[in-house]
Amino acid sequence: MQAEERRRAILDRLRNADAPVSAAALARRFSVSRQIIVGDIALLRASGADISATPRGYVILPAATGLVRRVAVQHGPDGMEAELNAMVDQGCTVVDVIVEHPLYGQLTGPLQLSSRYDVQQFLKRCASADAQPLSNLTEGIHLHTLSCPDGDAFDRVRETLRKLGILLPGQES
Repeated sequence: MQAEERRRAILDRLRNADAPVSAAALARRFSVSRQIIVGDIALLRASGADISATPRGYVILPAATGLVRRVAVQHGPDGMEAELNAMVDQGCTVVDVIVEHPLYGQLTGPLQLSSRYDVQQFLKRCASADAQPLSNLTEGIHLHTLSCPDGDAFDRVRETLRKLGILLPGQES
């Protein structure tokens, strides 16, 4: 299989996937190295493909449905599980995490967490990776983009985060 043909097949695989697809899975599927897949993804992105890398693999994200809002929080590493569960328990998807870096400006990490299972898998990867959460760069201050079924779900998220003591003040509406 030629490189261009493989890239088209990767794009088709991602468009038809029900869940994120890891670089390792794509490498096995196309009998190439993981690094070749990473390069293919970079070339696909450069040609305009809207591919996101999530902690679980590559996805082509569907347009957000429902209400899309952001929430600002601050907590240490020990507050991450409670924070994420507070969001998914209300039926919201945690689309991403955003921090403001002094050198690079806004840094965004796609998450796509929709359930406690997703949260647990993310936390397992955090524990096994030799990396720190983006919020460590900003003394724990960060934003999350949420896709919520409605305004009531978003209000419940904010109330739960407020009770946990991690919602930044001034987010009444």
